[in-house]
Amino acid sequence: MQGHRIIVRVLKVTIITLFLWVLPAFSGQISSVVALLDQETSESIEMMLERRVSSSASQVGVSRLLSHEQLFNLYSQREFLPVWIDGWQLKPEVQTLLENLRNAGSHGLCSNDYLLAELGGLIRLQRDFARQNLPLSPENRAILDLFLSQSFLTFATHMVEGQVDPALAHVDWRVRRRKADLIKLLEYAIANHRMPQVLEGLVPPHEGYRQLINTLSKYQGIAANGGWPEIPSGSTIRLGDIDDRVPLLRSLLLKTGDLEQITSQNHVYDFVTREAVRIFQTRHGLVDDGVIGPKTFKTLNVSVEERIHQIELNLERWRWMPKSFGKRYIKVNVAGFHLEVIENGEIVMQMPVIVGTQYRKTPVFSARMTYLEFAPYWTVPATILREDKLPKIKRNPDYLTEKHFRIVSRKDRKVVIDPLKINWATVKAANFPGLLRMDPGPWNPLGRVKFMFPNRFNVYLHDTNQANLFDSNVRPFSSGCIRVKRPHDLATYLLGKDFSQERLRQLLAGTVPEQVSIKPLPVHIQYWTAWVDREGLVQFRPDVYLRDLDLDVALNEPAYRVMDQLKINSATSLTKD
Repeated sequence: MQGHRIIVRVLKVTIITLFLWVLPAFSGQISSVVALLDQETSESIEMMLERRVSSSASQVGVSRLLSHEQLFNLYSQREFLPVWIDGWQLKPEVQTLLENLRNAGSHGLCSNDYLLAELGGLIRLQRDFARQNLPLSPENRAILDLFLSQSFLTFATHMVEGQVDPALAHVDWRVRRRKADLIKLLEYAIANHRMPQVLEGLVPPHEGYRQLINTLSKYQGIAANGGWPEIPSGSTIRLGDIDDRVPLLRSLLLKTGDLEQITSQNHVYDFVTREAVRIFQTRHGLVDDGVIGPKTFKTLNVSVEERIHQIELNLERWRWMPKSFGKRYIKVNVAGFHLEVIENGEIVMQMPVIVGTQYRKTPVFSARMTYLEFAPYWTVPATILREDKLPKIKRNPDYLTEKHFRIVSRKDRKVVIDPLKINWATVKAANFPGLLRMDPGPWNPLGRVKFMFPNRFNVYLHDTNQANLFDSNVRPFSSGCIRVKRPHDLATYLLGKDFSQERLRQLLAGTVPEQVSIKPLPVHIQYWTAWVDREGLVQFRPDVYLRDLDLDVALNEPAYRVMDQLKINSATSLTKD
């Protein structure tokens, strides 16, 4: 049987070769030759996908590379006919795909993830054969077609969903991600010659992503030209100081774009240079006093390669984002300690915020704000009860009264439990007799108003009774919720122009909790350590929660990568009866 197959194969190759050599004289037979070649390619594709599923030892290399779970679905629904090859010729869409794959670095992606080395060798081989009017072997045509499809599906997955599943990389990251029918998109692109448009449509549609792409290109250019100089640390530099490091400082600031031009080569730390330093400090979340101390020195000496990597990590986060945030929404950047209210792409309000500590991180998620609660109670979370409040209650019998706490029934919040009737020696956090709740008032850490958007994390925006904490540039001080600096302004905006300011003042001064509904709007809690602001300046922030580090680890660990999490379903085996 095996010998018979070899003879048939040799005859086929001989016939096809003869047709290709005399093709000009038999132009009417082209479609027959193409169909015959495609059928051969199809048989080889089917066989290779079967071996991929069964992990045949003879195909270990190919099986390992053909990892996208949708590969089988793509070919099975087209009866295993090739996608990218028409007979013995490559379709023009191949070149478009390859150009995009080679340009993956502009998106912070690695071109090596898309089989470019393997594709390059196969395509060179195909072109060599084509020059001699010869077809590649069916096996090589099949591998080439499969690799092209694998590359498209992998690249498209990375662009639409990201390289890493955020839920695997971070325990407290829940975002609604984009989805796309990649098989349908590929079929459409090939059938309608729309590959450029389809590939462009995979790119995250947000202006923030495109701005960061442009910044990445700029920083890659700086790196290609040697980066920026390192500034030796040492004594603090202030306005008017004469210091040998000033010329190096000007050179660095010129490359980062904070200094427009160098007008002096002397060693005096002058006004122009100081103003450039202040811009640099603002862009990096430092105190913008123009004084170059230890923190500013440390930030100046972050290399351009490190900044490029920071940009790449944030580009990956953009690929996790939904297609749209809404026309009107609130955005909180936890790493930037900043809140913005957006309407139709414009910032209509912004203010500083305080976020969770490193131990009690503010999570990343989206929800809908639906009401405000004035004169709120503060119900102590279980973690704070266990680690903070309960030990204090046991040490001091008067702690509850002094701190305006009450214990209320879990079933009926109107029922107050008398603490004198509790045997505190037997109480633990797990069997606490009710809910520990603080009364409204100036002592309450929630301040005068909460901005409520129900969510699984029980996180919300609120006022604070510790306004002095906003004096710090870095503000991870809360237990997970987000404290806003100007709650009155935010409440005024959310309640709308028709809501009486007198009524708002009464609510803010009240002592009895009261809820007021608002027109719902999305709230997006996000985490960006690199972004471009509305003035076109690139902003960098420290990785306060080490989420950049977590993502970096995930990108280099197959267990977290989207493609490596895709399973090969043994039920899709092509083994025939």
